[in-house]
Amino acid sequence: MDKITLQNYRCFGAEQTARLAPLTLLVGPNNTGKTSFLALIRALWDVAFREVVPNFREEPYDLGSFEDIVHRRGTRGAPAEQFTAGFEYTPPRGVYNGTIRIDTIFENRLTAPFPVLRRFAMDDTNIEISDRESNGQIIRFRIGQDEWDYVPYADPALYNADRLFRLWYLFLSSETISGLGDIETSPEKDGRDTTAIKTLRDAVRSQQFYFERPFASAPVRSRPQRTYDPIRPSSDAVGEYIPSYLAGLARRDADEWQRLKGALERFGRSSGLFDEIEVKSFGKSDSDPSQLQVRKFGKRRKGPWHNLIDMGYGISQALPILVELLKYNEFPISGVESSPMLLLQQPEVHLHPSAQAALGSLCCSVVAESFAISNGQQLVIETHSDYIIDRVRMDVRDGTDGLKPEDVSILYFEPGDLDVKIHSISIDEEGNVLDAPRSYGEFFMAETRRSIGL
Repeated sequence: MDKITLQNYRCFGAEQTARLAPLTLLVGPNNTGKTSFLALIRALWDVAFREVVPNFREEPYDLGSFEDIVHRRGTRGAPAEQFTAGFEYTPPRGVYNGTIRIDTIFENRLTAPFPVLRRFAMDDTNIEISDRESNGQIIRFRIGQDEWDYVPYADPALYNADRLFRLWYLFLSSETISGLGDIETSPEKDGRDTTAIKTLRDAVRSQQFYFERPFASAPVRSRPQRTYDPIRPSSDAVGEYIPSYLAGLARRDADEWQRLKGALERFGRSSGLFDEIEVKSFGKSDSDPSQLQVRKFGKRRKGPWHNLIDMGYGISQALPILVELLKYNEFPISGVESSPMLLLQQPEVHLHPSAQAALGSLCCSVVAESFAISNGQQLVIETHSDYIIDRVRMDVRDGTDGLKPEDVSILYFEPGDLDVKIHSISIDEEGNVLDAPRSYGEFFMAETRRSIGL
């Protein structure tokens, strides 16, 4: 995603746009909508690419009902009747060489936000899908000045409570829509050229299959255990699956385990958390329990192995985030695929400042490497750590990983009079922050002046 636009959503009243980059940092005081912003990114993805009604209460976010989500200005002001949000994105290479915009209007339906209107647009072509209960479902096509409406074939088999009308169904005739399959034909409408609309459909469709759903982490991860029983390795917000994932990797894919183990240990050494990590298995089958162990090295010899639970909370809290970052582009035997978009809440929790800085460098290297070999892994990180932010700025300045200034966006959430304004801040080649409002970093500057007696 390249840009997010929102209006009347949570603490955001007036319409505003925020720039996303390969690495985006969300900063600002507590209670300024940073977590709500992350939840909106995933919800918009679900509307556009999964074509389902998004669940704003799915972990790790619980934003409540429609009345809790729609913007209300003051105790006396009536809440808005709808909120709008959208985004721009660049499709995979070879599908469409340009930007596609997807906008959604949400209204209250059975106390939950429902996407009553979706608009897919590129150049002068767009499709508008309206699903308001009062009017029924209407689909409007526009190519330049040409416009026409289409009422889709109402096959109950295509719908359930959570499913939205799928974009590529529009190109199946009423006689073949019930068959679905991989039909690629499109009926002509009064001789109009639908090539541009087919391209738009293919771009959205390819994005759905090309990318996994964004992974969203919770700010507090799972608690460590002395021994782990195997569980089904399915991604979760708190990282409960991580020990089973690592144990399965060590047992059944030695090469991939060594690659991931090496990457974890490089971070462990750079952060000072640990020097070596190992899976201790109590058997050879997938049903056997296991332990996670780490150790540090002395100047002349290696230290003893310690159970993860005996090494403080920092390592166990960081480990799920580290694995999610480092397993990108790998499809190990354990069957857990990587998402190319990570939504991370406070990954620095329980980490010493030196480890926080090392985490900032890791994020830079992961993004740079992923974009060098593929379409890239996009990170959106909510953080209160100046050590992460400063390390990102310095790594860009020093050219450590080849990350460029335009590859980083800092979104500053500035509280106002019952509203929050999002400032899209950039950095230059020297790592300097550009276009920041006066309040950005004001607290830290005041504390610095006080500490030196100014």
